[in-house]
Amino acid sequence: MPDHSVLLCDATAIIENGWTRVQAGEPVWGDLDLVDAITTTLRRLDAGELRVATQDAPGNWTTHEWIKKALLLSFRVSQSVLMGPTDSPGYDKVPSKFGDWDEARFHKARIRVVPPATVRYSAYLADGVVIMPSFVNVGAHIGADTMIDSWATVGSCAQVGERCHISAGACIAGVLEPAQASPVVIEDRCFIGAGSVIAEGVIVEEGAVVSAGVAIDASTPIIDGETGRIHRGRVPTYSVIKSGILPTSGTDTWSPLVRCAVMVKQVDERTRSKTSINDLLR
Repeated sequence: MPDHSVLLCDATAIIENGWTRVQAGEPVWGDLDLVDAITTTLRRLDAGELRVATQDAPGNWTTHEWIKKALLLSFRVSQSVLMGPTDSPGYDKVPSKFGDWDEARFHKARIRVVPPATVRYSAYLADGVVIMPSFVNVGAHIGADTMIDSWATVGSCAQVGERCHISAGACIAGVLEPAQASPVVIEDRCFIGAGSVIAEGVIVEEGAVVSAGVAIDASTPIIDGETGRIHRGRVPTYSVIKSGILPTSGTDTWSPLVRCAVMVKQVDERTRSKTSINDLLR
């Protein structure tokens, strides 16, 4: 049998070509070079050798579109198969990350996974990650010593940094399509409160604390409670965020209200490291 494995530089070109063909309506099923390029890319994502987005400088992230295209193309070149335990089977194109793991593999990876957590193949978990019963989708990257708490969701291609806590029921939304869309990024040492939603390519910068139930997307006004300055799509570093309501212009008898987020304070790195989350939110 020929060796169809490809180098990364070759994989990029093959995937871009495959994407162009699919956009033109051409079939790609059975293209072994494309299948191998996709397989190589997903394997390296799964191992943490590649990331959908990488940080170039503080607060500046670059999205690698060709990797997202590989994830999308993988659904074109694969078929659904029966998977999971016989008493609770699934039928899907993406296997579990842990489908062929044994105890030694978990021990070597130094992670904890509490059933029935679901982590799909191509998501990366660094050393010390704890996954409570929750869902981690394709292409996600979770940094060292981060906790994904019960019933939280880390969506496709989401980037979560080191020593973060994604609290129970929180949603770090996935952004797989369109390929050029930036994923949600949670930088190092962030706290995302229970039931919060971070969506549409928002960047939560290092050390930020988001209170329970806060919903932030790319259009949500994030208002600095001291200066009145409005941020959108980015939660400033070491800020403390709570939910708010913003009045808008209306009629003589009523004025509609829109959801916003309020930066109630901003702390330095030393304060953030020495102060409990509860105290910061008071």
